[in-house]
Amino acid sequence: MAPLHRRFLSLLRNPAHVLDAGCGSGRDALAFATLDCAVTAFDASPALVELAEQHCGQPVQCLRFQDVTWQSEFDGIWACASLLHVSEPELPEVMQRMRDALKPRGILYASFKYGRGEREHHGRRFTDLDEPGLAALLRQVTGLEEVETWTTGDRRPGRESERWLNTLLRRTD
Repeated sequence: MAPLHRRFLSLLRNPAHVLDAGCGSGRDALAFATLDCAVTAFDASPALVELAEQHCGQPVQCLRFQDVTWQSEFDGIWACASLLHVSEPELPEVMQRMRDALKPRGILYASFKYGRGEREHHGRRFTDLDEPGLAALLRQVTGLEEVETWTTGDRRPGRESERWLNTLLRRTD
């Protein structure tokens, strides 16, 4: 993950306040804290909140994306493989909430499984995006501009054929 972390952090003010949105195990929250960022983290799963707190040694909030209310709080938001669990109809409002939580000119990193539409896999909901899907989503959100979008392969063993859409977005004011 270090190359993705560097790409994201290179666009932030130093020292940066980063929100790890949908932090899962806390892997990235710990990495950002180790790199001298102030880190706030949340996840919707109580079990993952507990795991993340143990892993990164700091409080983690139990919160859904739909309930985020921060305003101009963060230099950067890291949403790695987490926004993809938001339903497609809810995604524009959630992205607006992420934009509002950023400070002016703040950066949002997000990644989605590459594709289009919603699906269920092993009981979990996924919203997949490709470049046209991301462009359509961004047309529904005010105050976010695309900085860079690229695809990567999955690095987990046995999943090398899976692709990810990565994007860096900037709050425009």
